[in-house]
Amino acid sequence: MDMTIHQTFLPHSDPDASLAFYRDTLGFEVRNEVEYGGMHWITVGPTGQPHTSIVLHPPAATPGITEDERRIITEMMAKGTYATIVFATADLDGTFERLQGRDTEIVQEPSEQPYGVRDCAVRDPTGNLIRIQQKR
Repeated sequence: MDMTIHQTFLPHSDPDASLAFYRDTLGFEVRNEVEYGGMHWITVGPTGQPHTSIVLHPPAATPGITEDERRIITEMMAKGTYATIVFATADLDGTFERLQGRDTEIVQEPSEQPYGVRDCAVRDPTGNLIRIQQKR
């Protein structure tokens, strides 16, 4: 099988803050923006990787969830325990310095992990955990 990751979904609580973070701080391309029913979806992706996209979505748009589930999701998002994405870069230290200079919430500075990677961790404006690994 020849499979690639085409899209992944991350929730957002503030479309403007999320757009600024992924576009301006991480340097991702904006691929699409859709507003419907008072909700806002933003599709971004790394430059030079047109077939890999992250869809930033309002958690309220998930069909079939109850109000109690929405409340729990919102609470987990605020704590940073709902969603995670892992990126890789050839220059972890340079990427980390750039993120520090942009008032990004730092969770962990670059360090060697016991499971064999060197990485750091930050949070996006919604609280999603972003781990960035050094390419080897």
